[in-house]
Amino acid sequence: MEENHCWHCGSPAAESLFCRFCNSLQQPVPDYFRFFGFEPAFSLDGAELERRFYSISRQLHPDLFFRALSRERQLSLEATAILNDAYRTLRDPVLRAEYLLKELGEAPGEKDRQGAPPELLEEVFELNELVEELRHGDASTRPRVEQAHRRFLALRAEADRELEGLYRRYDSAGESAVLGEIRSALGRRRYVQNLIEQVEKELAP
Repeated sequence: MEENHCWHCGSPAAESLFCRFCNSLQQPVPDYFRFFGFEPAFSLDGAELERRFYSISRQLHPDLFFRALSRERQLSLEATAILNDAYRTLRDPVLRAEYLLKELGEAPGEKDRQGAPPELLEEVFELNELVEELRHGDASTRPRVEQAHRRFLALRAEADRELEGLYRRYDSAGESAVLGEIRSALGRRRYVQNLIEQVEKELAP
C-alpha cells in the first residue's frame, strides 16, 4: 500500500491528524471511526468518545490556526466539520448503527423503510382513527391516544434492548447474518419512532 506523506515536510505520515515530524495538520480521514481512533463496532464507549471529542476539539480550536498557512486553515475547517458530524453520529446508537451498516455495504433499502410491521397493523389502524377523531374535536379520544403513546414508547424501549443485544452479538463474533437482523430491527424501531413523533404532534398543546 502506498504510504502517505505530509503535505508540509514530505515525511511519511502516520495515520493521525497531525504529522509526527512537523506537527502540521493533515488531510482528515472521512471515516468516522478512524477519525476518532476506534475500531468499527456497533457498541461504543460513550465516555471515551466524549473524551476524545473534546481532546480533538481543543487541537482544532480556530485560535491555533489564526496565523497558519492557508492550506492548514482549510484542513482545520474540514477536520472540524468531520469531527462534529462524526461525534453527532457515533454518540447516537441508532445513527451509529445506520452509519456502520452503510460502511459494511448493508445500508437499509426501501424494503426496510416501507410499511408497518405486521404485528402493529391493527394498532396503527386504530391509532389513525383516533387521531382523525381528535383532529375533528372529539376530546374524548385523547386518553386513548395518550395510552397509544405510552404503548409505543414501551415498544421503542424494547427495540433498543433488542438492538443492544444484536450489537453485542455482531461485535463479538462478526456473524454476517446478524447484520440482517440489525437492519430489520432498526426498520421496526424507525417505524415506531415515527409513530411516537406523530402522536406527540397531535397531543401537543
